[in-house]
Amino acid sequence: MKAEGMKYLKMANGQLQASIKMLEEDRYCVDVSHQILATISLLKKANAAMLKQHMEHCVTDAFKEGAGETKIEEVLTLFNKMID
Repeated sequence: MKAEGMKYLKMANGQLQASIKMLEEDRYCVDVSHQILATISLLKKANAAMLKQHMEHCVTDAFKEGAGETKIEEVLTLFNKMID
């Protein structure tokens, strides 16, 4: 899963660099906006991959060790930030 997250982050970085270049070239605003939205989409996918990794490993391990409630609170805090 970390590899999947990294893949999306690298792709998002490429999209972001393309957005910056488009702005520097004074490209059409709507085209730049499309590029930015593509970046946001990739960042969301990277975040989802990282959260899945966290839940499959860290949260599962925490429950085995009796500390699951803390990890649930961490995940809920992240979800609340995603909603805002």
